[in-house]
Amino acid sequence: MIYLVEHFYSIQGEGKYVGTPSLFFRFGGCNMKCEGFGCTERAPDGVEVLGCDTVYAVNKEHFASTWKQINTLQEFLDIVDSYELPKGVDVVLTGGEPLIYANDTLFVEFLEALVKEGHRITFETNGSLNVDFEKYSVYKECVFALSVKLSNSAESLSKRVRPEIIQNLASNAYDAFFKFSIDAASINKDLEEELHKILSLAPYTKVYCMPVGGEKKEVELNTEPLIEFCKAKGYNFSDRLHIRIWDSNKGV
Repeated sequence: MIYLVEHFYSIQGEGKYVGTPSLFFRFGGCNMKCEGFGCTERAPDGVEVLGCDTVYAVNKEHFASTWKQINTLQEFLDIVDSYELPKGVDVVLTGGEPLIYANDTLFVEFLEALVKEGHRITFETNGSLNVDFEKYSVYKECVFALSVKLSNSAESLSKRVRPEIIQNLASNAYDAFFKFSIDAASINKDLEEELHKILSLAPYTKVYCMPVGGEKKEVELNTEPLIEFCKAKGYNFSDRLHIRIWDSNKGV
């Protein structure tokens, strides 16, 4: 079953293609919780849930009422057609973790339909779930934003850093780049060593670092220290433009 949490047409707020008009599909479900980010949201059932800044797309137990099950390719295509889009506009697949559906036939058919219509597809993934590029060649036409989780996510190292998977995604995709979420408090020697180990897995892959935050105030608090860190290490700074503009992470 494929669960869709929301879809919206906006601009890409993060990473390599920031500012690019993009149609977003946010899928429900994830193989991580990332409670270390400390974001909370009250679910429709009244429970306050701890996790990442898109916990509503991760926690099915408490947010299931907001998730829509997609059963046919036509349902996907109807969503695309419901927008008045420029030809070949970017499509961003995010979550949650969209690659939990990587082997689903319907999901693959949707990707193939998008590529056929000239859309550039970007996956926003934590880089811990593998893709069979030989079986499903459409993935070779896609871009992968590898948001590998760091220790500040509170996930175990063995779960969040999967060397063979990171190497597979980075080397077989049409394009790939690293995108890390970093808060000011975690900028230290341990972070530098952690990043070095991850980046050594795909040494020619560009690096973008963005400030942690599910709201504008938090993003701004983490921005200047992160910019200084990027300047010192030679990494690209990535804003979270959608949050800075709309102070929200939903529907924008």
